[in-house]
Amino acid sequence: MPRRRRSSTSAEVETRPWRKQLSLDDESYRTQIAYLLERSPFYREKLGSSVSDRLADIAQLPLTAKEELRATVTPESPFGAHFCSEPSELVRIYSTSGTTGAPSYVPLTAGDLDNWVTASARSYAASGIAAGQRIVSTYNAGPFVAGAALGAFERLGLTHIPVGTGNTDRLVRAIEQLRPQAVVLTPSYAAHLAESFDLRGSSVERVLVAGEPGGGEPAFRAQLEDGWGAKVTEAMGIGDIGVSLWGECEEQDGMHLGARGLVHAELIDPETGAALELEDGAEGELVLTHLRHRAAPLLRFRTRDHVEVRTSPCRCGRTGPRIRCLGRTDDMLIVRGVNVFPSAVRDVVSGFAPEVSGHVLVRPQSAGVKQEPPLPVSVELARDATPDTALADAIRERLRSVLVIQTRVELVPWGSLARSEYKSKLVER
Repeated sequence: MPRRRRSSTSAEVETRPWRKQLSLDDESYRTQIAYLLERSPFYREKLGSSVSDRLADIAQLPLTAKEELRATVTPESPFGAHFCSEPSELVRIYSTSGTTGAPSYVPLTAGDLDNWVTASARSYAASGIAAGQRIVSTYNAGPFVAGAALGAFERLGLTHIPVGTGNTDRLVRAIEQLRPQAVVLTPSYAAHLAESFDLRGSSVERVLVAGEPGGGEPAFRAQLEDGWGAKVTEAMGIGDIGVSLWGECEEQDGMHLGARGLVHAELIDPETGAALELEDGAEGELVLTHLRHRAAPLLRFRTRDHVEVRTSPCRCGRTGPRIRCLGRTDDMLIVRGVNVFPSAVRDVVSGFAPEVSGHVLVRPQSAGVKQEPPLPVSVELARDATPDTALADAIRERLRSVLVIQTRVELVPWGSLARSEYKSKLVER
């Protein structure tokens, strides 16, 4: 069977003028709203009967929070009251681990799953990978939604080598023996591998990172690229909306919306919920709406991802706004009125390599978001390095200068902060 290549249709979609895209999205949105009001008990109650079906008026509608959805789950209705399709239409049911250990289920129809793969394929193709190349993946294709992204690699015509998590020796052996051009993994795992193995001479030309913020942080990205001897680009998805919705191109200046035509993006003030313009340099919480979803569509879903917007033209030719994820709004701390993201702390500290490993742990002194200075930060030294008061002072001063916060920096020995084969832990209360 011949390999499927990136079609001209996909290229036409991704380079379509943004105003034209919004016009087409308006038509999809009208159909989606009508579907919600007809099939979703959750949104019928939430929206009432008088609802504008114009995409331009979407900011007038209420936001949807994850907690609201969880509250409607019952033994008789395991998907929640926003479930719309017939059970017989489902072809896949994913789950999330849930903060309490109870899984949240994510049902998909055949059309939903195809849209997920389409968006993921566009997002990963932006990195420059091409049909016929080999890619090693470290995502588990078990119950979690990340497994849906794996279908994108076949769609792109790649030779896919799945390894999964917890198989570092198998992963390194696959890189040595099968000589892939690309790997896909979390930024934390990429950093762990780079400091544990000499990968700069490997066949890997592209490191595709996703699953947590970090891949777009300049200093941290530079550290990964040096450790791998390869270009690093990032992708991002939201479990309830879709996997790998956004993907960065080779210009490395923010992630393009691979799910354009399938998902509508907004920006809001995370504290007030007020809509913000998607203009160059704007920051806020990302809010997403399904445009062509059938099983459990979501309207104005709060992602809790704090992003920065880029709207300047990209040399790759893709149009529309791009984003860079700065961190999770639910991980954010406020120190004397200054918003602090742990991933931003890591990026500043990574600039002191090779004296430090790049691993950090923020240790808030009190419960809640608001913290009194100085904010304790543990910084791990590089291998064989010894504590240096001057280094700690320099890091503290750089954090004060860049992030405008007072910190108490503790230098800890190499290897004392936990590594992860999936997502790193940046905050410990």
